[in-house]
Parts: sequence; structure tokens; C-alpha cells
Amino acid sequence: MATTASAGPEEPDDDKPKKNKGKRRSRGDGGLHWDEKRRRWIATITIGYTPAGKRITRKGSGQTKTEAKNKLKENIRDHEDGLAVAPHNYTVADAVRDWLQYGLVNRDEDTVVKCRSLADNHIVPELGARKLRELSADDVDRWLGEKAKSLSTDTLRQLRSILKRAINRAQARDKVKRNVVLLCEVPQGKEGRPSKSLTIDQAAAVIKAAERTAMYAYIVLSLLVGARTEELRALTWAHVDLEGRPDAEPPVPPSIRVWRSVRQGGKTKTKKSRRTLALPKRCVEALRFHRELQAGQHEKAGTAWKEHDLVFASAVGTERNANNVLRSFRAILKKTDLDPDDWTPREMRHSFVSVLSDAGVPIEEISRLAGHKSTEVTETVYWHQIRPALLGGAEAMDEVFPEEEREP
Repeated sequence: MATTASAGPEEPDDDKPKKNKGKRRSRGDGGLHWDEKRRRWIATITIGYTPAGKRITRKGSGQTKTEAKNKLKENIRDHEDGLAVAPHNYTVADAVRDWLQYGLVNRDEDTVVKCRSLADNHIVPELGARKLRELSADDVDRWLGEKAKSLSTDTLRQLRSILKRAINRAQARDKVKRNVVLLCEVPQGKEGRPSKSLTIDQAAAVIKAAERTAMYAYIVLSLLVGARTEELRALTWAHVDLEGRPDAEPPVPPSIRVWRSVRQGGKTKTKKSRRTLALPKRCVEALRFHRELQAGQHEKAGTAWKEHDLVFASAVGTERNANNVLRSFRAILKKTDLDPDDWTPREMRHSFVSVLSDAGVPIEEISRLAGHKSTEVTETVYWHQIRPALLGGAEAMDEVFPEEEREP
């Protein structure tokens, strides 16, 4: 007696389960069955096997047999074209979290924390529930446009970069056909916090307030040699020369070797950031005081001291983080007329550039001392601090072509 397939929903005669007349499906056609729980027809085909021998299948579902088979054919075409897509329930949040977990390997811890914060606060809450395959360029444009009302252009650029990289990773793993973020531009965001620099009088007041404290040498070096805050936090005593070689020809001044930073692997920001800087006398004096102060901290900490040879270490010898330095810096500013909330340690580097520019030092020399990749970086990032007019050419031409005296 012939058997019958399990009953499906009421549908056209050609899609109703029919009696099995004993005819087998051709090899490679796959299978077709009714899923009672989902109340849908499921078409399945095997496309290969994993190295472990596990079957690799593709499926298509629909309310009718024809719809299920057509969907399966579409998925197979995508697979053959190298455009296999993720399950329907794979969301933007899934892609972002996958990138945060696996796409940030060997990145600096601060970078990882920043990316997670931006994703958790701005991407996942607003785009996360969207199915990745249904995310459109219009969705991204609307999202960025709304964010532009409250975030700076730089933050918008970082958000777009995180979303783009997350979808790039998903695309490389056949989760989505294309990356729609590549079709979207970053809009103009809210005006960011303007950069600024200390005047000479303000810088002198800050140095005065820091005297005899653990921040004294840090502030003096920031203002007088322009080292980045991440470079000073990684500076070791092995890279400090407080004596120099005055008897050499030519004489070698005291110096610090800015060869490391707190970035991943100790690398400096760029290749040109790895530089040796001569020390002004005020810096030499400050570092000698700091070495004595640190010896006292070492003795006080006793066995709790962790030796890392760091110049600007914590009270127990470990590396100081950015927030710790910021708190210490603002504690110094409270002793001056400056508002501590208006300033950060990086603005001492801006002040270094400003003072050199006001003193007439050529921008090429400033760029080299600051460890910039090119003078274009100096001009772009520190344009507020660079003297707005180049007077040399005008002054030379005034001498060549002096103004003629006119008869009254």
C-alpha cells in the first residue's frame, strides 16, 4: 500500500502533498519536506562536506513547494557566485560584536575600549536590531545625519569606520553581499572643542605651580620639548642622558630618546616620531629633581614597588594611564588662574608649537621637533598655533624695492 506525505496547508492542487508513487528524486535535486512546526515547505540540498566530513547544506523555505524550491535555487546561485549570505536573523549588532571580538587583535587596549564604547553607545542601540542583509545606504545616511546634530565630525568619522570595518568582516565571511557603508559620506558634525595653547605667561605660571611635585618634570618636558603625552608615559631612564658629552666634537648635549610610546607594541605614532631631542637646561634640572623624588617613592613603597625603569611611573613603579595624568595635571592648574576643566595635557604640546612659531622657528624645524610625518600635519593640526603670516618674503622685497618717496 502506498504511503502519503505529511499534510501541509490548504493550497493549490499542484502544491498539495501527493501520494508517493515510488519515483525517486534525481541525485543532486535535494529534498523537500513539510515542517509542521514552522508551517512551511523546506527545500534542502547538499553542496559539499567540511574537512571533518560534516555535510554542508543550503535551504530554502516557503509557504508553497514552488516558493521553497525557487528560494533554494536563489541561495544556490548566490553560493555559486561567491555571494552566499547570512541567515535571515543575522543582525548589524551580530556583525559589530563579531568585529569587536575578533577584528581588534593586537590593538592597543585604549583603542579597544574606545571602539567598544562607540559601538555600544551609538551603533548597536540604533542600528543593531536591523537585519544585516536589509541594511541600506539610506538607513546609514539617516543615522549619521541624526548623529551629526550632537557629535563632532571626528566622532562621526570614527563611527562610520567601525561600522564599515564590521560589515567588511561580515562580507568577507559571506554574511552579506555588499557593504552599503561605502556608499555613505560623513556629514559635517557639531563644532568640536577648539584646540588652544598657553601663552608664555600662562605656561610660566603652570611650571611655577608644579615645582617640587611629581608632575614638575612631566610638565616641563611637555612644554619645552613637545613630547606627546603617550611618549612621556613610556619614557624610561635608559633613554635619558642628563650629562651629554660636552668634550666631544661637536659637543653632544643632554637628551632624551623618544623611541617608545604606550601604543600597542611600544611603537611611536609614526616612524618620524622616533627621535632624539636635546634637553634645555630647565628640563635637565627638572629630571634630576624627579629622579631624587622617585627614589624616595621607591623606598617608601618597599616590596610593593614594581620596577619598570619608567621615568614617570606611579607611586609603586607601574605605568600611569591617561586619566591618572589628567587628574594630576588639573590638580596643578587649580593652583593657577586657569580653569582646570578647560585644559588637557596634550595642549602643552600645542603650546610648545606656538612658542616656537612665535619665536620665528621655521615650520620645517617645528615639524621635525614635534615628530610629525610632514609639515602638512603641523600646518593642519596646529594651524591655530602657527604664525598666520610668513613675513620673510615681504621684508626681503621691501629692501629690494623700497617705497619711493613721493613729492607732497
